[in-house]
Amino acid sequence: MPAPVSGPMLTIGDFARASRLSAKVLRRYDELGLLPPARVDPFTGYRYYAVEQLERARLIAWLRRIGMPLAEVGRVCALYGSDAAGAARAIRGYWARVESENAARRDLAASLVDRLKGPTEMTDETTDGTTDGPTRGVTDEATRGVTDGMTRGVTHGTTDGMSTAGAGAAAGMAGPPAFVLRTAVRLDRGLVRTAQQDAAHAGPHLLAVADGYGPEGERAALAAVGALAAAPPPAPSERAGDVLNALEDAVRAADGAVSGLAESGTTLTAAVWTGGRLALAHVGDSRAYLLRDGAFVRLTRDHTVVQALVDAGELDPAEAADRPDRALLLKALDGGDVPPEPELGVHETRPGDRYLLCTDGLSAVASADDIRRALAAGVGPDEAAGALVALVRGLGAPDNVACVVADVVPA
Repeated sequence: MPAPVSGPMLTIGDFARASRLSAKVLRRYDELGLLPPARVDPFTGYRYYAVEQLERARLIAWLRRIGMPLAEVGRVCALYGSDAAGAARAIRGYWARVESENAARRDLAASLVDRLKGPTEMTDETTDGTTDGPTRGVTDEATRGVTDGMTRGVTHGTTDGMSTAGAGAAAGMAGPPAFVLRTAVRLDRGLVRTAQQDAAHAGPHLLAVADGYGPEGERAALAAVGALAAAPPPAPSERAGDVLNALEDAVRAADGAVSGLAESGTTLTAAVWTGGRLALAHVGDSRAYLLRDGAFVRLTRDHTVVQALVDAGELDPAEAADRPDRALLLKALDGGDVPPEPELGVHETRPGDRYLLCTDGLSAVASADDIRRALAAGVGPDEAAGALVALVRGLGAPDNVACVVADVVPA
């Protein structure tokens, strides 16, 4: 409906010049209901705008300049009329998502650069000690191998087994495995929660953890991990890019498996082992870590409002853990109309590497130093996973815990 007229009128040309929006764009915004003219001449169809509409027009122009989709622009404009503070929060939330997505793209681009340069030593971000922040990717001399695909089935207890696929003499060639994964998984309800809403899987070629939320959180987490585990296996000669594509498709399938669960969803962090590489997909605030030669490195970036504020330099990392909104997710699998884009990466492996995938029931409760010490205790994956659960229980275990520990060992 046209806006009420309560002041001087401007022709569409004058209004376009004043608002810095072209007449073509103004006609488009009229069609969408974003900025209808104050009056339309019934005979000529010519549009006239009220001077007071300039403020809304400029707001729309600024929101479009930062890349906000038109649907969100409409919601912000609707809020602005009655709740300016709410409109400001909506803009801040949108920009936090943009910062998070840009950070994920930056990490993926850096990972691609590292891979194209060829095998190198660990980057400066993975020096000795603990780094509680995502790296751009780890590359190293490693035997390149093949995979016979993702295993099927979801593990809900503890496993400790060896993978049966590894590296051949050359990529795409079958042969005895050079390295295998020794894995273990632990689930614990914690000391406060009455239900277990986490899920985990530790198979020969697929590692995954999921943290469900909402009234159907348990079903969401199990559905996501189950869908990922049931994904068609990639061909033995598949290249790293093809494995990532298959993994991304599997995450989309996992998002579809969560649809229909009212007000519920889940995080998902998963890795596919190919004998010489670990392909990683991540959505939400569960995490993946690498322990290598004493260096403890986070491989994923939390998709949360707090992490986006840290990335944007608006929040000190030391303050993030104490924020009441630290678990407010920017990305999750919720079966919505548009599946979230997972953070993807490929990490070269070497014998002696130990990987940890965990939900925030561990990472948000225990410090990075404590987690590193538990992982570096010189015990096998099963004992390490048990030590991590014991660590959280000693700290009160306020949330569910799921963790997967995987060691790269000679076959």
